[in-house]
Amino acid sequence: MAETVVEALVEGGKATAGPPLGPALGPLKLNIGEVIKAINEKTKDFAGMQVPVKVIVDTSTKEFRIEVGSPPTSALIKKELGLNKGGQDQKNKVGNLTMDQVVKIARMKRDNMLAQSLKAAVKEVIGTALSMGVTVEGKDPREIQKEIDEGAFSDKLSES
Repeated sequence: MAETVVEALVEGGKATAGPPLGPALGPLKLNIGEVIKAINEKTKDFAGMQVPVKVIVDTSTKEFRIEVGSPPTSALIKKELGLNKGGQDQKNKVGNLTMDQVVKIARMKRDNMLAQSLKAAVKEVIGTALSMGVTVEGKDPREIQKEIDEGAFSDKLSES
C-alpha cells in the first residue's frame, strides 16, 4: 500500500481548493471537493485559527483520511476570550474563563494531550490559563484546581 501524505496549515472550516491544498492534491487524482469538504467539517470548531492538517492518501485505491492537529491550548484560550495575546505575567489578569469554556477547550485538545481523563485535561488547560494571566470562574486557577481535587465541578467533568 503506497501512501502519500499532504500536510498543510488551513484556517479552521475554510479550506479551499486553492493553494496550499489544491496544487498538492491535484496530481493524486482525488475528488478535491470531497477532500476539502471533509477537512472543513473536521476543522469547523477551529474557525478563525490556523490548524495543521494531514491528508493521508492511499495512492492505489484513492482512499484518503484526514488527521487534524490542534492549535496550542493558549491559542484556544485567547480565541475563547477574544484576546490578541495573553498577559505578560501571572499578576496582570487579562481575562476570565468559565468552567464550561475550560471544559470545551479540554475536549478540543483531548486527543493531543497526555491526560488520562477529562478531569486531568481540564487541569492542564487551567495550568495554561494560570501562566497566561487568566482567571477561572473569577478565581486564581490554582484555587480552582484545588476545588476540582476536592470534588467540585464533578458534574461538568464526567466523561460523557
